[in-house]
Amino acid sequence: MLIKRRDGENPPPPPVEEEPGLEAEEEHAPEYSLRTPTGIVGLDKIIDGGLLRGKTYLVAGETGTGKTIFSLRFILKGIEIGEPCVYVPFDETVESTVEGALTLGWDLETPMRRNMLRILDARPFFAEVTREKFMAEVVREIVKELKRHVSEIGAKRLVIDPVAPLVGEVVDVSWTRDFIRGFVTAVEKFLGCTTIITSEVPTGSGLLSRFGVEEFLSSGIIKLSITPIENRNLRTLMVRKLRWTRVDLTPYVYEIKPLEGIVILEPLHEYVKKLKE
Repeated sequence: MLIKRRDGENPPPPPVEEEPGLEAEEEHAPEYSLRTPTGIVGLDKIIDGGLLRGKTYLVAGETGTGKTIFSLRFILKGIEIGEPCVYVPFDETVESTVEGALTLGWDLETPMRRNMLRILDARPFFAEVTREKFMAEVVREIVKELKRHVSEIGAKRLVIDPVAPLVGEVVDVSWTRDFIRGFVTAVEKFLGCTTIITSEVPTGSGLLSRFGVEEFLSSGIIKLSITPIENRNLRTLMVRKLRWTRVDLTPYVYEIKPLEGIVILEPLHEYVKKLKE
């Protein structure tokens, strides 16, 4: 039976047809992860998928172990997945950092132009703010300056490479430790970035940090070493500590390669076994 529509009565709206595949897309929408990938080949699979977001991590090692290469690969991975980054290289200028990255096949200028990366030549600033000022004031000014750059590009990753020049000339070890403690706490509280700080340790010392406090404040420690084995020196990596992550403390042999950077190969004991076969 047909039902006649009264004059002035609006016709019923047509049925809404769902877009093909829309339901499937919603079902498979990517979930937010508490962890963010490091970009280091072979590392994420041994640390449950990456680093916890918003935490601070220490990459420690003696000269020649690749701390800066580790840091830059972490930065580049962030850019790849849409996370803007701030990089503070105390041992290099902005120009030398860009040129050095090119030797590994890494282009830093393009992400800098796109505001995905900001490299700070911060040595003059930090030297000025640390001169004859109280610790709390120094920390506040440094974090304020970093926060300005982080906010301007919406940075999600921060690297301080290395941390030692940040404190200037060490006259009082107790003051230095308190300063680093205040700095790390403020970075996590006010910046919210996933942060890597690097620290150079004396060759063969077995130390985890330069000032003996960074390892207690950071959420994780990745130790890079040069290990003599069978009349040769091998670069080895060990995850010494990683909060809320299962860590087996196994040293892994790694190489440094163009484009890839640090590439983890296999556990040290397996590598040594192959050498003896």
